[in-house]
Amino acid sequence: MSAPVRVVICDDQALIRTGLATIVDAQPDMEVVGECGDGRTGVDLARRLRPDVVVMDIRMPVLDGLEATRLLAGAGVEHPVKVLVVTTFNLDEYVYEALRAGASGFLLKDAPPDRLLHGIRTVAMGAALLDPDVTRRLVGRYAARIRPAGGAVPETPLTPRETEVLRLIAEGLSNSEIAAALVISPETVKTFVSRILTKLDLRDRVQAVVFAFRHGLVT
Repeated sequence: MSAPVRVVICDDQALIRTGLATIVDAQPDMEVVGECGDGRTGVDLARRLRPDVVVMDIRMPVLDGLEATRLLAGAGVEHPVKVLVVTTFNLDEYVYEALRAGASGFLLKDAPPDRLLHGIRTVAMGAALLDPDVTRRLVGRYAARIRPAGGAVPETPLTPRETEVLRLIAEGLSNSEIAAALVISPETVKTFVSRILTKLDLRDRVQAVVFAFRHGLVT
């Protein structure tokens, strides 16, 4: 039997924090190893306990969830921790900034418990938790901020075929849809996605979408 997914819950509302912990601890494949009510303590706990996933609120005292996420999972972090942002605020700006900060997923607190649990499991496995269409809409909306000036497309270590797959990922296509579009097998698509993430030193598909927009590979 595999080890349970170890979770830290960071939320400044004690009632919500307790509720989340109760839901998670009731699962045979999960355990809550820490709880806290502010972002600074959340960072300290995560660095000390090395959980599989940190469930992170955005608006918190001392240090907000976006900065805490950046410290745990942002660019340049030597040993990043996977962060699932769960918040009451359904604002595109928050979602986008959470992903830029390094979050692997984003959920609203009014999501049903099974969606939360699915989110934790998905992030723990190293996948991103965002519908591809949502990812495309969010990053597309803010792409002008991060796209290189002058319209030049920087060189990447990707082959033409890998670049084509990356563009389709950024356009919101699933692996099966990419396979159909390129007339290849889903297993081959998985191989391409793995190579893309490795070559570009990216953690998941969300980061791949941001990379594609930032480097002008999609418009």
